[in-house]
Amino acid sequence: MTTTPPAAVDAALAAKSLRATFDSGRTRPLAWREEQLAGLRRMMEEGEAELLEALRQDLARPKVEAFAADIGHTRQELRLLAKHLRRWVKPTRVRMPATVAPAKGWIVTEPLGVALVIAPWNYPIQLLVEPVGAALAAGNCVLAKPSELAPACSAALARLLPRYVDPEALTVVEGGVDETTALLAERWDHIFFTGSTAVGHVVAEAAAKHLTPTVLELGGKSPTYVHASADLDVAARRIAWGKFLNAGQTCIAPDYVLVDHVVKDALVQKLARQVRAFYGSDPQASKSFGRIVNDQHLERLSGLLASGAGTVAVGGQVDAADRFVAPTITVEPRPDSAIMREEIFGPILPVLGVGGPAEAKAFIAARPKPLALYVFAQRGEVVDDIVATTSSGGVCVNQTLMHLLPADLPFGGVGDSGMGAYHGRAGYDAFSHHKSVLRKRAKPDPRLLYPPYRPLVERLVRRVIR
Repeated sequence: MTTTPPAAVDAALAAKSLRATFDSGRTRPLAWREEQLAGLRRMMEEGEAELLEALRQDLARPKVEAFAADIGHTRQELRLLAKHLRRWVKPTRVRMPATVAPAKGWIVTEPLGVALVIAPWNYPIQLLVEPVGAALAAGNCVLAKPSELAPACSAALARLLPRYVDPEALTVVEGGVDETTALLAERWDHIFFTGSTAVGHVVAEAAAKHLTPTVLELGGKSPTYVHASADLDVAARRIAWGKFLNAGQTCIAPDYVLVDHVVKDALVQKLARQVRAFYGSDPQASKSFGRIVNDQHLERLSGLLASGAGTVAVGGQVDAADRFVAPTITVEPRPDSAIMREEIFGPILPVLGVGGPAEAKAFIAARPKPLALYVFAQRGEVVDDIVATTSSGGVCVNQTLMHLLPADLPFGGVGDSGMGAYHGRAGYDAFSHHKSVLRKRAKPDPRLLYPPYRPLVERLVRRVIR
């Protein structure tokens, strides 16, 4: 006799309950959707103190970073969904060609059904609540799985969400690998996953068994190219900010820098100077610098620094007891070293010299497609060439990270960095089916369309269809 693991039983029961709610039709009306978005917005306001404290416990994140990234950004996204939802749910009329006239055609968006949202630990509030909001806006039921690696945030979300959202339409399941594995064994109508490329393969394989559509927001090594024409002071400041935000634990953080040889030394000096300007001579004492999420990740980062990581220009200190890795700039690591093969996901920034845009593009093209690409240059033709001839989830010119902010810019990856996109209308569309509808009257109903076909019919068909 075999026994079913408790996690599998819980997953099956949760999925069954959510499907019963969806099948009842209660999630389809616009009023219900608006009510859920309003509830999420109240949660982000009334639960702000609890969520900020959870972020402090899990990541020791500076309060201003925690508010801006996880609270403020999420509020903006929910506000935009609520503002435009009434317009998005309206059918879109489509002009009909002569081949079907007289007729009317339109596109309606309908909810996919029951969605599974699996969130990561690095921005544990934003990266759960925003896709949940998009799914509810589209009229779906949702099973939300917070990351077990951010336990305080997971517990806070599990407490708060059922208080503000229809508890029969949204279920929060906490836990680790066993629970996630059990959830992936169920049939869902959509899976939204944010995390590593390795786990993304697991999610995609599980989804394929049921032909479940997915949005996979993955990571990868997001490159930065600094051209000789760049404003180096601005470049150093913005690269350092984008890299060391959340102690480098950001999926779109600059993972490495390629810089023209003629300005490499100057850029390295300015980056080092910027680190000191941001965090002082003792970054461990800075209230503006966070910590690594757990001992396992800290040990991994320490290992990356230990072998083939190049010459350390600033930083390099590790304090395991404090889960601290100093903001570090390292120069000319071996291209085949672990630090240049693996996504760093921590406060270590390799800098490598290149001969110009052509060498930078070749270096980037030889590696998996990244989630983000950053280019710093004052010459427009250089920027245009990089944008046109490289492939990445998104591009940010003369800045880092900020292409994530505008809701009208879909956010997503390509290739190994993911598939699908969300934010704003893209998020609503990701959780919706766009159904085509054509309507004709009963009359006229010309007999010429039906067999037996006569020579006249063929002449008419050839005249209409060209």
